[in-house]
Amino acid sequence: MAFRLQVSVFASAAVMLALAGCRSREGAVVSTEVVNLKSLDEVVMLKDELVKPILYTNVAGLDRLPTVQAKATFISAVLPSILVAKHRIEEDRKRMVILRDKTEWEPTDSTFFLDMQLRYKARTMNDLIGRMRTLPNSIVLAQTAVESGWGQSRFFLSASNLFGIWSFNASEPRIAAARTRGNKMIYLRSYPDMSQSIQHYFEILARSTAYRSLRKARLRTDNPFKLLPHLKYFSERRSAYTRQLKSVILENNLTQYDRFRIDPQYIEGE
Repeated sequence: MAFRLQVSVFASAAVMLALAGCRSREGAVVSTEVVNLKSLDEVVMLKDELVKPILYTNVAGLDRLPTVQAKATFISAVLPSILVAKHRIEEDRKRMVILRDKTEWEPTDSTFFLDMQLRYKARTMNDLIGRMRTLPNSIVLAQTAVESGWGQSRFFLSASNLFGIWSFNASEPRIAAARTRGNKMIYLRSYPDMSQSIQHYFEILARSTAYRSLRKARLRTDNPFKLLPHLKYFSERRSAYTRQLKSVILENNLTQYDRFRIDPQYIEGE
């Protein structure tokens, strides 16, 4: 499980997700389908770069599949949620770029900006736009694989929590961890679906001072191997963790998925 430095971040997470749910969005919207799996055979396996935006829940039973099949099924189940989360953030980022160049704002523009500024802990408009850049699919897939044990962890199965994100707020959805730290109970965030877990993960990377160097590097490159070293604070294992992520990417050819995107026929208003 990853070590968490962002205590104050999690305390406000429920408010942030609530704002996300009630805020009206502008721009292109993805038409998603939620599928509560009764069998892993229902997972639509990835065949090309255009991905149907299906949000899977109850992705259980991967431990009973042969390793190669289990990994392929895990990737096919998780990647659509990654793409949906990234699309939501990118549409918000595009709207911020438009507002930056807009001479007069409507009240809804101001509300949206303040919402985003609070969500991402940004100082200025340009700072906000920079913080809203996401990571290559290969990195996100590698982290979800490592953190969830390729979809076999309890917090993945019970809480759609792909990254072992902790909860410090009793009022937000969460589950108790299987272990304690010292004499203190540990809680893990619970999410309605994987896309919200992934969106929260991106917001953590965008807000925390621990990932300042990652954000600066992301402004210069989208090369996953140049970005990986900047994720060392995601785990107590530091550089050993980022080396493991690199191995997972290489061994499973995850960079091939950096080209994958949501099938345009499921995007409205683009």
